Amino acid sequence: MASNTKDSFVTHTGGCHCSAVKFEVVAPAKLYVYDCNCSICNMKSNVHFVVPSSRFKLLEGAEQLTTYTFNTHKAKHMFCKICGVQSFYIPRSNPDGYGINPRCLDQSTVESIEFEKFDGTHWETSMNQQLTKPVSIQSRSK
Repeated sequence: MASNTKDSFVTHTGGCHCSAVKFEVVAPAKLYVYDCNCSICNMKSNVHFVVPSSRFKLLEGAEQLTTYTFNTHKAKHMFCKICGVQSFYIPRSNPDGYGINPRCLDQSTVESIEFEKFDGTHWETSMNQQLTKPVSIQSRSK
């Protein structure tokens, strides 16, 4: 299988720090990751790549997850209630997908990571600018 950028897809595995939460995600080996500066991402130093929900599978730990929402309550910030790590979440930009923290993946399947700054502080303007890109953040969960 190939992505829009002709990169090969692999099955990545990952989880939280204490290993109570484990998941797998089908995504390129060369990851395209957003570095967001919205209030919560900035405080957590959160970076993420986006996949459709059909390419994400929670393997273990559903009972260990808790969810935090704020402002519009569209983003679902899920984290392990034991160790506090957010390995993935449902982003406001892609409510039909998952934002995956590449730092929570087993690194053996990650070939490279390319970062793009995303101005989440000015979310609406940034989302409109994304629509002009050949591959927008909105299209990444399709």
